[in-house]
Order: sequence, then C-alpha cells, then structure tokens
Amino acid sequence: MTIEDHIEELRAEARNAMTAEERSRIAAELDLARAELEVILAELDGRIDPEPPF
Repeated sequence: MTIEDHIEELRAEARNAMTAEERSRIAAELDLARAELEVILAELDGRIDPEPPF
C-alpha cells in the first residue's frame, strides 16, 4: 500500500467514524501519514537530505 493509499483510507475511516474519540485517533494518524508523505516528497525534490548527518 502506498502512503497516498493509506491517507485515502484514513480519510474514508474518518468520514465513517462513529465517535469523537475514534475521529480524534484517526485524525492523529492522518496527520502522521501526511507528515511522512511531506518528508518523502522533500527528500525526492532535494529540499532535505535523506542521509543522516553523521
């Protein structure tokens, strides 16, 4: 599963969440997935260096 697919799946889960607690958990997971995607894209386009500094 790609990160984009994971994000779409989380969006669908959020739409169908039954409780505020469940929506909150999904929203937190969605934020992490979006951040992960942003890091991947930044590495690909050279905004950040994927190699560790040491």
